[in-house]
Amino acid sequence: MTLNRLFTATRVQMARNRVARVLVTTALLGLTTPAIAEVVVRQQTVRPLPGALDAVLMVNDNNPELIASDGILLSTFPKGGDAALPVVLNGRFDLFSHHVYAGDAETSPESTLWLAVLAAPLGNQPVTLTLLEGSTSLSQATQPGQTEAPFLPLPSRMRETTGVIASGPGSRVAGDLLAGRTAPELSHQTWTLKPGEPTRLLRLPMPVAGLDPLLNGRNVQLRLHSSAPVAIATLAGHGQESKPPTDQAWRTMLSSGTLSKKEHRPSPRGSRGKLIYSRVSGVQLGSRWDAEITDPGSKVLDAPPGPISWPISSLERGTLATGQVQTAELKVFYPGTAWAAHGNYGVEYNLRLPLRNNSAKPVTLQVSLDSPLKGNKTADSLRFRSDRNGPVMFRGPLQIRGLDGADGEPLGRQTVHLVLRQGQQGPSLGQVNLKPGEQKQVGVRLVYPADATPPQVLTVQPVKQFPREKRSL
Repeated sequence: MTLNRLFTATRVQMARNRVARVLVTTALLGLTTPAIAEVVVRQQTVRPLPGALDAVLMVNDNNPELIASDGILLSTFPKGGDAALPVVLNGRFDLFSHHVYAGDAETSPESTLWLAVLAAPLGNQPVTLTLLEGSTSLSQATQPGQTEAPFLPLPSRMRETTGVIASGPGSRVAGDLLAGRTAPELSHQTWTLKPGEPTRLLRLPMPVAGLDPLLNGRNVQLRLHSSAPVAIATLAGHGQESKPPTDQAWRTMLSSGTLSKKEHRPSPRGSRGKLIYSRVSGVQLGSRWDAEITDPGSKVLDAPPGPISWPISSLERGTLATGQVQTAELKVFYPGTAWAAHGNYGVEYNLRLPLRNNSAKPVTLQVSLDSPLKGNKTADSLRFRSDRNGPVMFRGPLQIRGLDGADGEPLGRQTVHLVLRQGQQGPSLGQVNLKPGEQKQVGVRLVYPADATPPQVLTVQPVKQFPREKRSL
């Protein structure tokens, strides 16, 4: 369950009561209810996304999502019993952490949960650990100076100009990484890790005081480099009154080997029936997908006569008939948590499309990110909803370059924030005008944001209408 769904769950019963009253009124007055959404079938080509994940390790700390007890969230330290996932982190590696806190009890509305990140050398010599890029955000700030990104009801497409546009902490942090921004909470950029005891890198609050409902979330993403092998751990704990736990308290918690309770046991890998993906708590193989999107066996992508799409963050039972699972595999993970990094949260997609017009006429192409219905059986079509009443499946920014303005002149690099609902054909990100024989390169970057639900597709299509058939949902 995402943070946005947790936030709304507290109001579900009131909503049901309102719906019941509306239905009764409708029946009494003889009014008609809204038509059931139809499935719009878009005939097109769906291809596997070229490229692959890199080999950079990512510490993926997302289980539990809703933290219910103090303890170790994830630890790569070699000692710690059941709490230990002993993986050597050396050179480039990433940390992704995403959690929700709902307060301790109704009698403790002022409670604050603290998140800490500890690291230590695995050898006997000091190690330099450097933050290359990173950011963090709460869902809702309770004090001045805290970076926040509430779940705002944004339109499907908004271009970012001077101000930051975000909806939810995953959206905010993804945008910060694309723009090279760093939250002020991450002011420390370099640490010297001394052997003997862990060094605290971060200590970040998850407050709920004054919030209604008592619910807050935090997303953290760090791109790190170590001069030698290190271990790292994330922990959650309460301090005394409004003060955070001391550094010694964090070290004691780490050495105790006490795990914070995990949630959502997954379906066994390869099982049939309903698939429970669960959430990730482990170390994944890969943090970036790099691709040159061309026609098979070619160095260019010829302007297609109809829509052509490539999956983004495709996963088990969500390949859109391509057979391609982009999900990062896990080097290690805790029992009872996801066995793969379903959703690729925090993974950066860096995509290049060398477009060419091989026809004798000018061509205008449109680029979009779409959120088709999951489960299609063939790769010659995608299915969409005829309305926009489904749940939000994607909220986050994209960076795109190589598009043309209305006057035909290049627009340069742009950042666009999207909010896509289930089965929504995404708004146009822009157009590319190609003269006969002309070539242009379009680039698309995105960091797959926490709280999104995969898969989506990147689509290129000529600017004209195509026949569609409709079926009932």
